[in-house]
Amino acid sequence: MKKAILRRAKPFPVIPSAVPLLLFAAIIGSVGLASSPGHAASLRAGVAKVDITNREAGPVNDPLYVKALVLKSDTTTAVLVTVDAVAIGEIGHIKNDYLPKVRSQLEKELGIAPSQVLVNASHCHGVVCADVDARTVQAVKKAAENLVPVKIGAGEGHEDRIMENRRLKLKSGKEADVRHAYALPPDEQVAEVGPVDPQIGLLRLDRLDGSTLAVVYNFACHPIQGVPSGGNTADIIGFASKVIEENLSDDTLALFLQGCGGDINPVMYKDVENARSAEPLGNLLGLSALQGLRKIECREDARFELVSETLTLPRGDRTERIFQLEAEQQRLLNSLGGTSLNLKTFLPLVVKYNLSGEFPSYYSHRYLLDEKLGRNDLSRLDAENRRNMNAYINNIHTMEELTRVNTNLALLRKHQQSLVDSGKRTIDVELAAVRIGDFVLTTFPGELTVRIGLNIKERSPHPHTFVAGYTNGYIYYAPTAEQLANVGGAQEDSDCILDPQWQQLYEVKVAEMLGKL
Repeated sequence: MKKAILRRAKPFPVIPSAVPLLLFAAIIGSVGLASSPGHAASLRAGVAKVDITNREAGPVNDPLYVKALVLKSDTTTAVLVTVDAVAIGEIGHIKNDYLPKVRSQLEKELGIAPSQVLVNASHCHGVVCADVDARTVQAVKKAAENLVPVKIGAGEGHEDRIMENRRLKLKSGKEADVRHAYALPPDEQVAEVGPVDPQIGLLRLDRLDGSTLAVVYNFACHPIQGVPSGGNTADIIGFASKVIEENLSDDTLALFLQGCGGDINPVMYKDVENARSAEPLGNLLGLSALQGLRKIECREDARFELVSETLTLPRGDRTERIFQLEAEQQRLLNSLGGTSLNLKTFLPLVVKYNLSGEFPSYYSHRYLLDEKLGRNDLSRLDAENRRNMNAYINNIHTMEELTRVNTNLALLRKHQQSLVDSGKRTIDVELAAVRIGDFVLTTFPGELTVRIGLNIKERSPHPHTFVAGYTNGYIYYAPTAEQLANVGGAQEDSDCILDPQWQQLYEVKVAEMLGKL
């Protein structure tokens, strides 16, 4: 093989005898690899990041970034952009014209087709600057100016300590979810919780000298934990990326791709005993990603392909469900009953009757004396207080349920009005499937719930298949058909524009696209 390489290489200059043989061998090897027609073509990559923090929006805990990875093979050039923002248009601080403007500018200046530009939002709730589109283009151009040959490798990490499925399956057959927007159902009504996906999808890109140029990591979890100061933050993702970058090469860039996190919360999301802090969760995610990255062996691999298609999905008509929820809303209101207690008198009684269930109103000897004398004054008082407390508690639970109904009903009305205004019963969504060596990724513009991601991974012909929602647009939540049977009970099924048939159409199309890679 070496002789064949030397025959094809250009003549070498005379090498002085003082030059070490090892250096001579390295020169021969590098020239031969570069010039050998039989050698696999090299994939080139460049990365860059630009700060997009809105520093006029209030205190800043840590910066928000747009990060760009430009990949180029002999036949394909594509861009992967990650943004520390809640969504690519529709909600939050990035406007609907952001993606068209970025793609148009990149096509004009770099000749990259719009379908070759993938933009993923981490879904953190940070506040980005107004010119985020211009800064995105800046990041991509910087990345494109610094392309270098890379070796690549794919793998997985594992992290199951930082997240929980926020949907609660109730004994009644309904489902609720864990949000700060309303109270949870009583514990005794909860039967089980849904699954999580502990897999961290990993792509590692090393320069030919062995240093790591970039890491792409994919994970499913809402990064909405916040920080104790309440400052602007990239949340879990900002801390995780920092851990990865600081523990690899000096200038490694870590790009996070949000997965199927639609129904996945940070763990202990409603904790009231400790200040909310994303840093420990991000540190755990970053360390777990590093464990997986260190098991990956990178090699030269020019396989790089991107497939982009548009899929038409049916929109859901919520008219009937809105009527049902309005009737439920009225039923709950009518069920509220009068009670002698208010908060001021209720709380002391709760403490007393939980401290001593048998003798709550006074010491035991008084109860025993009344019993001996044939009186029951205290026991009658206790019975009355317990009736009043139960009535008050029932009202509380009813009002808590009413807050869930009110919040989700408002979401249903919003999307129903959008359906009417659009005049269309369908919506077109952009899907992509990309292969980079053994790393395979498929994208969707909505908040996919975790079960859908697990389905796609289980059925994919590629071992290292990962799913990124929140990409190239935003169409709200995309829950399973089963979850949509619960419309109005949780945010995922209420803050959704899709008909239940969408899931099968989508999963069939994704399988078809993955089969092309």
